[in-house]
Amino acid sequence: MGLQGKAALVGAAQYKPEKYSAAPRMFHLDQVAELAGMALADAGMWLQDVDGLVVHGAQFHEAGMFVPAMVGEHLGIKLDFAEVIDLGGASSVGAIWRAAAAIEMGMCNTVLCVIPSRMAPTSTHDDHAAEVMKASRFGGHSIRYGAPEAEMDLPYGHMAQNTGYAMIAQRYAAIHGYDAAALARIAVDQRFNACHNPEAMFYGQPITVQDVLESRMVAEPLRMLEIVMPVAGGAAVIVTRDDIAKNCRHRAVQIIGCGEHVQSKSPTYAADMLSTPIGPASRKAFAMSGLTPADMHMAQIYDCYTITVLLSLEDAGFCAKGQGMQFLREHDFSFKGDFPMNTHGGQLSFGQTGTAGGMTQVIEAIHQLQGRAGQRQLSKHDLAYVSGTGGVMSEQGALILRGASA
Repeated sequence: MGLQGKAALVGAAQYKPEKYSAAPRMFHLDQVAELAGMALADAGMWLQDVDGLVVHGAQFHEAGMFVPAMVGEHLGIKLDFAEVIDLGGASSVGAIWRAAAAIEMGMCNTVLCVIPSRMAPTSTHDDHAAEVMKASRFGGHSIRYGAPEAEMDLPYGHMAQNTGYAMIAQRYAAIHGYDAAALARIAVDQRFNACHNPEAMFYGQPITVQDVLESRMVAEPLRMLEIVMPVAGGAAVIVTRDDIAKNCRHRAVQIIGCGEHVQSKSPTYAADMLSTPIGPASRKAFAMSGLTPADMHMAQIYDCYTITVLLSLEDAGFCAKGQGMQFLREHDFSFKGDFPMNTHGGQLSFGQTGTAGGMTQVIEAIHQLQGRAGQRQLSKHDLAYVSGTGGVMSEQGALILRGASA
């Protein structure tokens, strides 16, 4: 049971990440149209080929309901499959396996998966963004009456993403020990990758382990250079049937394994903060593909914080539980190294483009598997592991991708 590799990623597009400004880039519907056109052009396909849609509905200020119908109408297409996804940073990974499943079930032929850029936080056009910004002052995402975090967490000082991940890092330190310099190597190696990616926010700005260790403490033990910088951006990919993919412009990237697991909204309610959802999600993805972590040629791991990467490496099976620090000390994570990871720079150095941030990992995997990564191109590039993370290790997903044979 599971995906059979009969659906493939064939086109991708994303905006270059940029700092938020008071004025939005454009309305979300226009972004969707532009991103769709770019991704279809990359694939060598036409808008009329699209009969499926997966979209992140929470991004839209134009409407909070009937979003797929609104998007389809705006694009002028009829849809046989329509889905709204809301898994935070796991939305991109989740969108892709849903598209692949719909195609393999025969519901549709070609799916646009798209997440536009969230409006600038200061914009008066986006009520949702304004509400989130208001809630974030107290460390949450919702202050609506009846929301569990508004009722139970925020009044008692459970504050924000930074402290949530810091709490996980402190727990890790108490159980397994903590090596700040080892974790800093994640940021350093990914910055090296970003310095070979002209699209990255921190292109041409290398850092050292010492730079990371001397950066400002934000939430102990996490320092500034271990935490993503949110930026504006958006992304889209095209998933289609494998027989159609053979006629597209680039090598087809088959979706051969997937997994997803949602554990809790807040780490307050996690049975074990060090046993993350990426574990069961990755085990299912690898089992579906018939492959193991050792078979992968690259890992594109969601990296909102360095501690996220450490726990993902352990729970996905790349190293044993509690052995993550040693794994970090022993490997080179640059595209020139023995364990290529986040070869575009990751969100730490490419930039976290809101909910679309997880798509940067997917798109880098696509480009690597297609042999289109430029200076960062890996010599072995047939198999990729990709992860997504939403919330504070709340909802996670994994994909196994394979470059199609000629």
